[in-house]
Amino acid sequence: MNRRHVIRALGQGIGLAALAVAMVGCAGNDAPMETASAGQIGEYHLGPGDALRVIVFGEEQLSGEFRVDGTGKVAMPLIGEVSAKDRNTRDLEKEIATRLSAGYVKDPKVSVEVLNHRPFFILGEVRNPGQYQYVNGMTALSAVAMAGGYTYRAKEDYILITRGSDPKKEIRKAPITTSVMPDDVVRVPERYF
Repeated sequence: MNRRHVIRALGQGIGLAALAVAMVGCAGNDAPMETASAGQIGEYHLGPGDALRVIVFGEEQLSGEFRVDGTGKVAMPLIGEVSAKDRNTRDLEKEIATRLSAGYVKDPKVSVEVLNHRPFFILGEVRNPGQYQYVNGMTALSAVAMAGGYTYRAKEDYILITRGSDPKKEIRKAPITTSVMPDDVVRVPERYF
């Protein structure tokens, strides 16, 4: 191979490498912008792995700490399994009270509280990527703070997010002020220039 062919091959290789870097850097730009309303994102829905405290007032033997199992159900004394998946705590309180009032407890008063939420995940250009415990009212910026902050390579004006509640698991671009929910995967992209 003569010198001219070597120089041409190197030039093409460098051009391809530059193109690959540019395409990776733009991958976040191609993601659609998140359009979910605040009500859809902000309200907490129960799911497998959540730890709950259920209090039936005046009935200590029916009260206690319970975990939502892998099928999304909570096993309660007397009434058996109650579906909790994709419900909020108020809906679950009503369901438990309705089932208890059907021959077990006269006029039950039920309270449900989430003790431990499911985790969320953060990847990319943060100091300590990984799995973290969800906290009520969390935003992408507070998630970054939990993960030790941005690295020097981080693109700080938006994040990429995959919602745990999205059956399609689409990656969407979102502002850093967007709400983060349990099971969400947050990725902080890298800036290249």
